[in-house]
Amino acid sequence: MGATGAAGGTLVRILGERAFPASALSLYASARSAGRRVSTHLGDIEVRELSGDALRGADIVFFAAGADTSRRHAPGVADAGGVAVDKSSAYRMDASVPLVVPEVNPAALGRHRGIVANPNCVAIPLTIVLAPLQRAYGLRHVTAATYQAATGAGLGLAGELEAQARDDAAGLAPTAHVYPHVLHGNVVPGGWTMQGDDTEEEVKVIAETRRVLDAPELAMSVTTVRVPVAIGHSAAVWIELEGPADPDAVRVLLRASPGIAVVDDPAAQRYPMPRSVAGSDDVQVGRIRRDPGREHGIALFFSADNLRKGAATNAVQVAELLLRET
Repeated sequence: MGATGAAGGTLVRILGERAFPASALSLYASARSAGRRVSTHLGDIEVRELSGDALRGADIVFFAAGADTSRRHAPGVADAGGVAVDKSSAYRMDASVPLVVPEVNPAALGRHRGIVANPNCVAIPLTIVLAPLQRAYGLRHVTAATYQAATGAGLGLAGELEAQARDDAAGLAPTAHVYPHVLHGNVVPGGWTMQGDDTEEEVKVIAETRRVLDAPELAMSVTTVRVPVAIGHSAAVWIELEGPADPDAVRVLLRASPGIAVVDDPAAQRYPMPRSVAGSDDVQVGRIRRDPGREHGIALFFSADNLRKGAATNAVQVAELLLRET
């Protein structure tokens, strides 16, 4: 579901890259995308509009079409004996639905009842970075400031960013229709729905990180920011550990952890950047150093492809685990 969107289209490509063992693949999207043909590892497939009980009989259904669609159709997939792997926010905080990052909490998948939730595109890389530190040292407090790409809000904002760049280059006044502000040449600490003083995104990142790490009392502070980057979410993170940790030991630990590539030589201008991670499934981590403002503090910076590991790749990895279970 949502096969022609930013995350859904990426998911279709990743199924091919990873040679996902499907005997058949059906693609669904909204009415305006119906009829398009998409190249997949099983050949060109026509995109259809979902109707009736079309999903009945499917073994695995990937949902990348928004929370309303997931709420409407995922329970039917589960009732028919299939598994819904949902990228939306619909079930992330449902206690009966596992929220899974395969590198962090694969055992949670064993509790599924036909629906598995995929975390937020910031919570996924953040938990991949935090989990090894949690196991080795314990976590006392986490502060994060994000730098989130336009594609995190969908292809509409990505296209609008491109148009704004062209307008600025031509000396024209860029306009904003998809987003509340012009994003090109700008940094926007908002654009999400507000929940009190926090953005909806900040609330999600905190709640989902705690749930994936099974750390419901973890103290966290998050500010989410949209930046004029097409692909690749980044974050500056300050972590207060339960005990002392040497930055060199942290580098060794993270380098040995699944899903992480340590890129940390700032003197040579080598550190994580969105352009470096685009097209990759690794979470790049660098700028690892002591945080002198906190007891047992470590500061670091990470970047990850928000459409791949932040969404599609994580969902496909979940499905691969499901296949190994059967």
